[in-house]
Amino acid sequence: MIPRSVRTSEPTIAEAGAWADVLVRRRLLYAAVLAPTGQWLVQFQPDGPVRVLTGPADIVELAATIQHRIRSTRPDSR
Repeated sequence: MIPRSVRTSEPTIAEAGAWADVLVRRRLLYAAVLAPTGQWLVQFQPDGPVRVLTGPADIVELAATIQHRIRSTRPDSR
């Protein structure tokens, strides 16, 4: 397995918002909402529980986890 590269800076709210938008548009999340506190409220299914993520880094990590899961379950096309 290839190790993830190390970030040199913390993810911004704008970056987290972009990832949240992509995850919702691709229907990998049902909803992702930035709360006034800087926390993110995410829901995987319409009737599912709401998870509270503490900040932008958690959204980016969630996106990376979902992306890794998708890639690891997809048949190798090389």
